[in-house]
Amino acid sequence: MDPRSDKVSFPGSEGHVLAARFDRPAAAPIAYAIFAHCFTCSKDTRAATYVARALVAHGIAVLRFDFTGLGGSDGDFANSNFSSNVGDLVAAADWLRREHGAPQLLIGHSLGGAAVIAAASRVGDAVAVATINAPSDPAHVLHQLKGAAAEIEARGELEVQLAGRPFRIRKQFLDDVAAARLLPLLPQLGKALLVFHSPHDQTVDIEHASRLFVGARHPKSFVSLDDADHLLSRREDAEYVGHVLAAWVARYLRPARG
Repeated sequence: MDPRSDKVSFPGSEGHVLAARFDRPAAAPIAYAIFAHCFTCSKDTRAATYVARALVAHGIAVLRFDFTGLGGSDGDFANSNFSSNVGDLVAAADWLRREHGAPQLLIGHSLGGAAVIAAASRVGDAVAVATINAPSDPAHVLHQLKGAAAEIEARGELEVQLAGRPFRIRKQFLDDVAAARLLPLLPQLGKALLVFHSPHDQTVDIEHASRLFVGARHPKSFVSLDDADHLLSRREDAEYVGHVLAAWVARYLRPARG
């Protein structure tokens, strides 16, 4: 039997149906993981796809899903925010636990990395968290709005171009992300932390990785991604993350059930 990648779905935090892929090895998985994608991205990015495939090669099954209003998921992106992303992650963990097995590893890319840290306390089964080019402050994502924040504040909402696509951003998103705090959560994380970051990341500066690493307690690790870009656009960079992550997390895994 070959590894499988099945289309699945489950209800998100706001009740909308979230589209997902469940990547699993041919044999029984040794563990289950969840992958949270980057801001305005999807479960089908090169990073999500190739990190998941690399983990599957090491026997770890991965659930990667689209946040509310993105990719194939239902809902209006304009009504979503960082808090709803965190809720969607918890919903993903609930589905995975119920249908297959408890998630032991939470992985997040960029803003998804901030979300897995924020969600970690609500996923008690998880023993490890990994971030990839993640900000230490969720409000950092506002830099991508290219000065539109003031107009959104004044008008209540605005359509902005992000990565060449239009997205409607509402004031509630600005308020929610500004209120989110990650650094106070790190000392109480209670899970092993692995921080991946590229020193050449042009979107999220390497200093964010330093803050995450310093703020967390041991066990914690840091891996430099050298010349990788923010999105892990090159297949080899994403596969490297997956293979290193599989070797690192093996130390912390419990035997999988389900």
